[in-house]
Amino acid sequence: MEDVINNVDNKQKLKALAVLYNVMDPELFVNIMDLGLVYDLIFTPQSILVTMTLSTSHCPMGEAIVEGVKNVLAEQFTDHVIEVELVWEPKWSFDMISAEGRRQLGIV
Repeated sequence: MEDVINNVDNKQKLKALAVLYNVMDPELFVNIMDLGLVYDLIFTPQSILVTMTLSTSHCPMGEAIVEGVKNVLAEQFTDHVIEVELVWEPKWSFDMISAEGRRQLGIV
């Protein structure tokens, strides 16, 4: 386990995941991580691929959220190509919201 924690790529991936907590859903005012919108993050020395969804395929703020993901990662990882892949399976549900996200939304 210590090898995983001390691995440089893993530390960078953890940093990238932490940065995504700064991307807010502009309608709900909760970050995309606590909303459970990020499904995967593949970090390589050259690129970052974020696989994520939106609460609905017709989300009016979808482009803004995707651009927010690209922007926060590009600020921290200037030498990486940032890609976002939107997927619709598995379908997002309220069950994916973290305890912190539920607290922020007033869902107990």
